[in-house]
Amino acid sequence: MTSPRIFLWRPEVAPQPWTYPLRRLAATSLHSTSQALASLAQSLAVPPAPPTHRIPAVLEFYADASAPEGALYLDGQLVGYLPGVRRL
Repeated sequence: MTSPRIFLWRPEVAPQPWTYPLRRLAATSLHSTSQALASLAQSLAVPPAPPTHRIPAVLEFYADASAPEGALYLDGQLVGYLPGVRRL
């Protein structure tokens, strides 16, 4: 019988290139600059306009002598005529 052999395996670590510290420095400075610009943009941003409350539409009907017969208005704008209608 043979004796068991123990194999030690270690992943091979590639050597870091000489530009590694420069790239880390550039990445760190770009990240912090990005965060600073994002916070500046948040502080300068225009707040959203508050929601406006819409007034309900007003429907008007005129059948007077001073107005065209059967005129129908919505919010002051002429919508149409109701021919033959004298009262609503």
